[in-house]
Amino acid sequence: MSVARPNQPLSLALLTYQKPIAEIDALRPRHLEWISARIEAGEVLLAGRRASATGGVMLYRGEAEAIEAIARTDPYIIEGAATLEVVGFTAAIASAEIGALLA
Repeated sequence: MSVARPNQPLSLALLTYQKPIAEIDALRPRHLEWISARIEAGEVLLAGRRASATGGVMLYRGEAEAIEAIARTDPYIIEGAATLEVVGFTAAIASAEIGALLA
């Protein structure tokens, strides 16, 4: 396996649900539309619900401060259905496949 060194700023957004799952699910179509738009804009690389169904995880391309401003426009955050934590990091080492995607 070859290794890439992409040296790219990325941010991991962790959402934690604050409302009952029925309210989360009612907002889900708007949330998914929002994610699709962020993917089209090249901001979100991937997203998914936590295995425990207590929140979600999104991987963004970019510095944490800028990403937090974008992430706060998520309908889940706007409606108070989830809290947000953004963790910025630099992708220093990756598989060749992931490195190529980040290039």
